[in-house]
Amino acid sequence: MTEFLHANMAPVMFGGLIVFLLIGFPVAFSLAAAGLMFSFIGIEFGILPSSLMQALPLRIFGIMQNETLLAIPFFTFMGLILERSGMAEDLLDTIGQLFGPIRGGLAFAVILVGAMLAATTGVVAASVISMGLISLPIMLRYGYDRRIASGVIAASGTLAQIIPPSLVLIIMADQLGRSVGELYKGAFIPGFTLTALYTGFIVLVAIFRKHWVPALPPEARTIREDNGSSGLPSLGLLALVSVGAAVAFAKSRPAETPTDELIVVSMCVGVGMAFVLSVLNKVFKLGLLSRMAERVTFVLIPPLGLIFLVLGTIFLGVATPTEGGAMGAVGALVMALLRKRIDMKLLRQAMDSTMKLSCFVLFILMGSTVFSLTFQGVDGPKWVEHLLTSLPGGQVGFLIVVNILVFVLAFFLDFFELSFIIVPLLGPVADKLGIDLVWFGVLLAVNMQTSFMHPPFGFALFFLRSVAPNKEYKDRVTGKPIAPVTTGQIYWGSVPFVIIQIIMVGLIIAFPNLVSGGLGPKEKIDLDKVQIQIQPENDYGNDSNQDVNALFGLPPAASGAASDAAP
Repeated sequence: MTEFLHANMAPVMFGGLIVFLLIGFPVAFSLAAAGLMFSFIGIEFGILPSSLMQALPLRIFGIMQNETLLAIPFFTFMGLILERSGMAEDLLDTIGQLFGPIRGGLAFAVILVGAMLAATTGVVAASVISMGLISLPIMLRYGYDRRIASGVIAASGTLAQIIPPSLVLIIMADQLGRSVGELYKGAFIPGFTLTALYTGFIVLVAIFRKHWVPALPPEARTIREDNGSSGLPSLGLLALVSVGAAVAFAKSRPAETPTDELIVVSMCVGVGMAFVLSVLNKVFKLGLLSRMAERVTFVLIPPLGLIFLVLGTIFLGVATPTEGGAMGAVGALVMALLRKRIDMKLLRQAMDSTMKLSCFVLFILMGSTVFSLTFQGVDGPKWVEHLLTSLPGGQVGFLIVVNILVFVLAFFLDFFELSFIIVPLLGPVADKLGIDLVWFGVLLAVNMQTSFMHPPFGFALFFLRSVAPNKEYKDRVTGKPIAPVTTGQIYWGSVPFVIIQIIMVGLIIAFPNLVSGGLGPKEKIDLDKVQIQIQPENDYGNDSNQDVNALFGLPPAASGAASDAAP
């Protein structure tokens, strides 16, 4: 028995963790229990030193002193405040009116608003619940297919996991030993590429299944001019001017400017131009812009300004992710106060929810620390490394197996649990295989996004189920009875978007520049031009030749030879 444990302690310990999880113990306590139990067994059988667990208090205090993790409560609080400030409601109403005349317009509006909420809140629950409460009744009212309506809402809400400021990227950066800013930059392009794939799917549905995504009827389009026109030409002209200003600014920047920085700052310039023109038109009553143009501008500016306040300052290097989260939380409070949508009761609810989520994350992190300390003591990382590096196919084989493993585990574990259990084991192996850990972290984050959409345990599906109608009800606008949304319809609606997320994983593997393109060019060091210079005289005024002799361990007699050989 002792020999067996000596040889197989790591796989036995990992299997013990799986047993704890299958029994139904909370993940944080399962990790800690497995770590403590096997540390006791290891010490009793002489496999581990009795002093091993003395390192645990220092690790726990190290977690508490980790400033990077402060970004989690800041971004969580910001998302919860924005959920209560009415920003999502205004965005969905305005963008829905803008795209309403075309087939699939409401779905396009949900995807666009989902991306904007993701870039401001970073919280999946807030995005899914907000859009489910606001958009789903409207989509049901005007005849949208229930599977498409529920699927697009759940999928758009999960964009908060990959588009910065994402909570999972903060955890991923901590576990991989990389900066949060690097993962934010790396995830910037893949996040919006995934948004474009969602949009492309709705375009295909609008072409081949027109009756699934009908346009809004004329009587539902409420933002009109006095003569009954839509006012879209005015909005189009304002958009052209804004895009022209953004493109002109982008072309004026140096070629070595990182892509993410270029996009964020150029977008800020274009949005600022639109805002200035709209304010001038309103103040001086010029009458050059339509109601639609003014409404879209004044509704879009606050969240876009908040995006720049959070992401722009991070990408420009002005603020760390923690500082950006703090500024975002203050900005969200200001927006909510200006809209008069918040009081002490709502503020307390947001703070309570933030505290619960932060404690949840920290308890899982402490449990994973207990587990990893014992797992490292029994050479678990070497076992995992040997297991994965011996796979056929090198890097590609490793990536295929790892992504299949994460995809399967995502049926049962959420992204926090996957980040704390799987990522610490996979990161060192990927690094040894020569895989860039920032790229690897973004790849895993996209894969883990499927954990929110997997039937039957996807959290986004649970969030949507909690707000979707489960009984027939009478629509307050049309007065017609509306059938309920079944759980099966929600599950089937998620399947196409899970497939799209898998396609996105394949695209990142096939085109690594989707991630590395957002990081900007890396400074190259020419080793042939590296020079080592030795000061000719030290602080004590001794002869420089003696310093060289001491440096190379030469006797004083070799002084001349050393000086001749030195560069």
